[in-house]
Amino acid sequence: MRVLIAEDDAIIADGLSRSLRQGGCAVDWASNGLDADAALMTAAYDLLILDLGLPRLSGLDVLKRLRVRDSALPVLILTALDGTGDRVKGLDLGADDYMVKPFDLAELEARVRALCRRSAGTAPTIQCGSLVYDQIGRVAQIDGQTVDLSAREIGLLEVLLTRMGRLVSKDQLVDKLCGWGEEVSHNAIEVYVHRLRKKLEAGGVKIATVRGLGYCLERPQAE
Repeated sequence: MRVLIAEDDAIIADGLSRSLRQGGCAVDWASNGLDADAALMTAAYDLLILDLGLPRLSGLDVLKRLRVRDSALPVLILTALDGTGDRVKGLDLGADDYMVKPFDLAELEARVRALCRRSAGTAPTIQCGSLVYDQIGRVAQIDGQTVDLSAREIGLLEVLLTRMGRLVSKDQLVDKLCGWGEEVSHNAIEVYVHRLRKKLEAGGVKIATVRGLGYCLERPQAE
């Protein structure tokens, strides 16, 4: 999957790029609206992450030009603006989703995955035994009953589910769960895993600890 990030804040753009590349995406970065518009006209992308406050050409104008060209490219808009006016304008112009800065990185990644699945027409849920996770609504259910999870636990579950049956290191979890300006320690990861494990064990969902390496969400025997 190829993603264009149109964001003038180099720190945010770098963090997003690193995270998406870890997830297997090819990422291009445009630091202003004119460069973003030029990139969209010369290359094929699967998703545009668009800051509304771009210099030289606003994010709204980039989006407007994109839709005038009859492009159906999924667009996730980012904004640091307090008012709802610009977000409403963005959605009216054809954006598919939005997030307000500062945002949780794990949630943004989940929204990126959901947009790409929606565009491809694939199912928005992941199942692990009796556990069903709705990636768009970010809701986990076991045997039809909603599991009460914190935002951190949801982020952790998303990472483990998308790598089901594979080892996930503590460093990878730290990278995924860190929001902008926040830090998550290895000790905190252990606490989150312990809490999540307790909440999922009633449904037979097992998170295995690989000592010294990380964690693995085990695939159900029937799969």
